[in-house]
Amino acid sequence: MKKVVLLLIFHFSLLSLNAQELAVLKYKGGGDWYSNPTALSNLIAFCNSNINTKINQKPETVEAGSTDIFQYPFLHMTGHGNVFFSEADAENLRNYLLSGGFLHIDDNYGMEPYITKELKKVFPDKDLIELPANHPIFNMAYPFPNGLPKIHEHDGKRPQAFGIFDESRLVLLFTYESDLGDGWEDPEVHNDPADVREKALKMGANIVKFAFEN
Repeated sequence: MKKVVLLLIFHFSLLSLNAQELAVLKYKGGGDWYSNPTALSNLIAFCNSNINTKINQKPETVEAGSTDIFQYPFLHMTGHGNVFFSEADAENLRNYLLSGGFLHIDDNYGMEPYITKELKKVFPDKDLIELPANHPIFNMAYPFPNGLPKIHEHDGKRPQAFGIFDESRLVLLFTYESDLGDGWEDPEVHNDPADVREKALKMGANIVKFAFEN
């Protein structure tokens, strides 16, 4: 037990080295973890201009099983298809989240059945819980009184934000039927109207601010 505690303290100290950095999470299973290639750079630029962050404009890529994830307080994960975490990946992610890290998973359409199954490897005793519209994450910098905004229609279902908590701390956010990342991409990629892109970027800024301050 003492060894585990010391390991978590060590990992937390690594997280604090890059207090305002984020990275893309690369995972196994064949899913396109690399989708939305312009999304994070645009979100970072928006955050640096509007919520006083100083994030490196070019996000790094880290693998789920690597200790490199502990250098970043915020990990972003997306894709359309299959996700697979080995037991080592799951343990690494669990240690990361319990030692102060934050993971945002944005379903780019089709990811939900795979990621929900794999998250049970990370936290066998925890369930994804839908966040109410009055959760602080929806009001960190920009108000979203109705909760998660709808960016792309896909199946026409309502957008939902789910979380996993360690005691009272939200350590993982899963955004579903919203597709925020598509709204963060360069305008010509999806031809979204400016107001839709703005909603996506503002909600993304709320998530970033929440992750860095909680």
